[in-house]
Amino acid sequence: MYYQVVSFTHKNCDQGMREKLAFANNEEKKEMLNLLVAFEFVHEVFIISTCNRVEIVLATRDNFSSFHAILGLMAQKSNLDFYELKTTAQRYDDEEAVQHMFSVVSSLDSLVVGESQITGQVKEAFMLSHHNKTAGRKLNRMVSYAIKCAAEVRNVTNISKNPISIASVAVAQAHTLLGDNISGMTALVIGAGEMGVLAAKHLLRAGCDIIILGRDQEKVERAAHSLGENVKAGTLDKLPMYLNRYRLLFSATSAKEAIITKDMIENKNLSRLWFDMAIPRDIEDMELEKLALFRIDDLHSISQTNHALREEQAVKAGEIVERYREEFYTWLRTLSIEPVIKQMRENVSEAIDLEMKRALKKGFVPAEAEDNMRKMAEQMFKRFLHDPTQNLRHSSTQKKNADCIEAVKKMFNIDTENIDLKQYKNDHHIKGYKA
Repeated sequence: MYYQVVSFTHKNCDQGMREKLAFANNEEKKEMLNLLVAFEFVHEVFIISTCNRVEIVLATRDNFSSFHAILGLMAQKSNLDFYELKTTAQRYDDEEAVQHMFSVVSSLDSLVVGESQITGQVKEAFMLSHHNKTAGRKLNRMVSYAIKCAAEVRNVTNISKNPISIASVAVAQAHTLLGDNISGMTALVIGAGEMGVLAAKHLLRAGCDIIILGRDQEKVERAAHSLGENVKAGTLDKLPMYLNRYRLLFSATSAKEAIITKDMIENKNLSRLWFDMAIPRDIEDMELEKLALFRIDDLHSISQTNHALREEQAVKAGEIVERYREEFYTWLRTLSIEPVIKQMRENVSEAIDLEMKRALKKGFVPAEAEDNMRKMAEQMFKRFLHDPTQNLRHSSTQKKNADCIEAVKKMFNIDTENIDLKQYKNDHHIKGYKA
């Protein structure tokens, strides 16, 4: 069994490509998950799809085949060229895949390093697939360790202190451009999801009044009420009116198509400062002389300053990730040997039982001596297997001996593929994320 991650992020593909690759809802994800596990070489899979990344995380029998299967299905889904995807995709195999996932969950690979949303997004992505019966114990082991790793990164470093998000970067940029004039302004926030509410909180701290809009009016009113008296709920049918009245806008919806179009603009003399925080984009491309429009990738470049400030802590966090990767593989190798040893002993027990029956039937052993003969045979085999099993346990912790363990399994005709390894978990692995 191998681990693999096929990654499309802000690091290797632009916003336009990410929009085409993104999954609009859970049903689209489930459809892709079902297609992938239908291949005999894919054990398990889950999909992370956020505004900054689309990543397919797998446990496979054949990483070459799974990589090309993903490229084919994603090309079909997005109407992008297969070979364009192949040159763009970042592929991580085995230990690299594990280290990458630990970095992702620890928020070291995020557009804004240290943001806390990604940990929950990965949990939700795994649980969606788990409930869909397309992910199980193989990927759960990795996610469990990744959550533990992220917790230590947060505890040991200051990388998540005063956490920064795309929403906070957007509001900070608005504050930089408007200065103290931002205080007292009315800002439009479109979308009552996590990103929209976060933007509203930062705008309130900057002294803004807010009108929040969304498709689900009940959700919008609930969000406005929770944010306080300076936040009013509005309806989307009034969006064109608001666009021509207020300068400041932050949009973060899950709409598949742009919700703000050029034909909505009537007052072209109004200076506008807009932030589109959505994937796919909420605001269509438009040329307006007095419009300053910032999209996700613009905010990424702005956030690099924040990244530089955190670089020292990120190095320390990276060392924690590497240590967890090593511990994870040591634990996996140790875990994998216990069923082998148990099966060897069961094979011995079956051999003793078979030979005892034959000896009794042939008269080689009198019936009254059966118990003593059986005990003697068991003790002989225990003594014989003691050193080999101890050596196997020791060898299992060392990466270079993986082939040796596979050879033992082949030699003794041992199959551990469908064994429930939970019974062999070490005590130190009890904490963590469990399905």
